[in-house]
Amino acid sequence: MIDHPGLIALVGPNGAGKSTLMKVWAGLERPAAGQARVYGVDPWRQRRRAIAQLGYVPQAPALYRSLTVMQHLDLASTERDGYDVALARRYLVDLAVPLSAKGAELSGGQRAQVSLAIALGTRARVLLLDEPMASLDPLARREFLAVLTTAVSESGATALLSSHVVSDIEDACERLVVLGEGQVLLDGRISDLVAAHAVSATAARAPMGATHVARFMARGHTKQELWRLDGQGGVAPVDEFRPATLEEVVVGYLTLGRSGR
Repeated sequence: MIDHPGLIALVGPNGAGKSTLMKVWAGLERPAAGQARVYGVDPWRQRRRAIAQLGYVPQAPALYRSLTVMQHLDLASTERDGYDVALARRYLVDLAVPLSAKGAELSGGQRAQVSLAIALGTRARVLLLDEPMASLDPLARREFLAVLTTAVSESGATALLSSHVVSDIEDACERLVVLGEGQVLLDGRISDLVAAHAVSATAARAPMGATHVARFMARGHTKQELWRLDGQGGVAPVDEFRPATLEEVVVGYLTLGRSGR
């Protein structure tokens, strides 16, 4: 169940189940075990009611080549009760996306922004974004995230953003979920997760008040150890022992998931 308003990052390797999880919430697939709920609604049994509370942005924007941007917004308004064309239009005007341009004439970044604006026009309580920035350049990613974070902040919606770019996650998201082999490996507020982990370079002894998480390859082909800090007072100083970055936390838990532990 998604029950944390704000922007949530979903990270995991290919095949971990990120897209499948989103399809389950959208009622496109039935869960093999357990239950999925969208504000108390079972999306498999009551798909129409669930979809009424969802907005979805795919990795590859599904735009019609011959329709203009404005025609896409008008089409969305015929398919969704209460669709806010003016809101979607405002986002696109602010980004200087030409409303008269056809889908085939848009750049990759513009197509992604149109897809996002269409989803935001639904004013959905939950937004599912399945790696929508995978093919975007750094500027287009920054603009995409700026619109998304503003919209989520203004609406109080919950947005689940699947992404492999840790810097994007750290700048935009409040919460992180690391998924591996269909299981949640880590879940929490990003600030809390970073504060609760540390890194050492193959220490001869374990830091006091810490539990080993994983050993992973670092830059320069050296090995690093990720530790979870369990003690209330932190850890005792250890040679080459320092706070972990978000990327090191993510890589450590992805390594943990790959090991099958």
